[in-house]
Amino acid sequence: MDNGIVYLVGAGPGDPGLLTVKGLECIRTGDVIIYDFLVNISLISEVRKDAEVLYVGKQGGDHTLEQGEINKLIVKKAQEGKTIVRLKGGDPYVFGRGGEEALFLLENNIPFEVVPGITAAIATPAYAGIPVTFRRYTSTFALITGHEDPTKPDSDIDWAKISSGIGTLTFYMGVKNLPFIVKQLTDNGRAKETPAAVIRWGTRSKQETVVGTLENIVEKAKNIKAPAITIVGEVVTLRDKLNWFEKKQLFGKTIVVTRSRDQASDFSQKLVKLGAEVIEFPTIDIVEPDDFKPMDDEIEKLGENDWLIFTSVNGVDAFFNRIFDLGKDIRDLKGVQICAIGPATSKRITDLHLRVDCQPPKYVAESIVEEFKKLGDIKGKRFLTPRADIARSYLPDQLRAMGGEVFDIVAYKTVIAEPRDLKIVDKIKNGEINVVTFTSSSTVRNFVEIIGKENVSAVNDNVKCASIGPITTDTAKELGVNISIEADEYTIPGLVDAVIKTL
Repeated sequence: MDNGIVYLVGAGPGDPGLLTVKGLECIRTGDVIIYDFLVNISLISEVRKDAEVLYVGKQGGDHTLEQGEINKLIVKKAQEGKTIVRLKGGDPYVFGRGGEEALFLLENNIPFEVVPGITAAIATPAYAGIPVTFRRYTSTFALITGHEDPTKPDSDIDWAKISSGIGTLTFYMGVKNLPFIVKQLTDNGRAKETPAAVIRWGTRSKQETVVGTLENIVEKAKNIKAPAITIVGEVVTLRDKLNWFEKKQLFGKTIVVTRSRDQASDFSQKLVKLGAEVIEFPTIDIVEPDDFKPMDDEIEKLGENDWLIFTSVNGVDAFFNRIFDLGKDIRDLKGVQICAIGPATSKRITDLHLRVDCQPPKYVAESIVEEFKKLGDIKGKRFLTPRADIARSYLPDQLRAMGGEVFDIVAYKTVIAEPRDLKIVDKIKNGEINVVTFTSSSTVRNFVEIIGKENVSAVNDNVKCASIGPITTDTAKELGVNISIEADEYTIPGLVDAVIKTL
């Protein structure tokens, strides 16, 4: 068997949006993903479902695997003929030991490519409002390790030259050695009044920034723990004017999104743009029905219907995908009127160049029924409702009670998902999460099943739970989950607005 190939990929400093396009392509196509502690876990949601995901993080003195073992693991997987993505925080070649891994691959005849990443020394200060160069202050900038290889007999850092010869200094992972770094700089000519900043978890919503001078930064940053970057130089004074990230509405908040993996991205992006840290914890998967025959039979006589009713985007996708799979197209809908719940569902229909004839003002089945009551007598009218296998019976029951002929078919199934992040309960108990969001009754039911009923009290005690609407809220109450945030408009934008108003 021929050897596979290894991609040494820089994942960037933490904000998943700072991953390069090529890096994302590697993550989505790799057979094996081997990732570090500093990689944002949300990137793992981009991995193929059949890919192998291995965590080899090193946090402080706690190493999942030593570097030598990591090297051997990468080679072993590549020798199986697989495409390996070695995902590393920041840039692989900037204090990331990517060079060592590349040399080991070379020694073992494993082909490799390097995909650079945005390094923390540039991104972290930028997110803290600090440009690393600025014409008025400095045109020189240095990247320096905060802890050198302990096996080296002598330091490679020429403190006398960097202390006074370079305008902006950035020290990686030097928070434990901050007293030593400050002493070396001041002993070698850097003024004690020089501005300095220490930034923890840069570019993430939990970013923490402490600003001072070389004279007092050790005291001010005494409670800051790794991972952190230290910035020294006059450019630090610009933070007061240029600090943009920490002013976002949801900065500092961590929010759990429980939608299916395929649907989570739009919701997550809205939250991330507002400064939130998002944990995607999909509780449902959307899958095909067990039997396509009932839907296929209805598609064959599609033109016989008076109304086609969609209650979700998933219903639209599943139904029309099946129409196209059967070699049919939208011309088969001639004369059929369409009703849709909510703007997202309506947009998906109009994207197919179809008109929505009825969109009720409220995004629940009850509102559909009220709209049809206003439209007059529906006795003898034929309704087709492609929905989920667990959809409420209210809509078809009411339409039948009004005299309608209703064909309620399963267009898709919702099943419980297998989330990759299994430490969600620990994060809730440790106060690491602010809000858990629910966008349907299924997300609540499956969330409780995944975490266990015994942990519902911990959820109620430690986080706020947010619901997209009253039906979802009622389900949560039945399961003992306290809902403290409910959207006024039963849509994703409405849920985002409700979270903003509450936090």
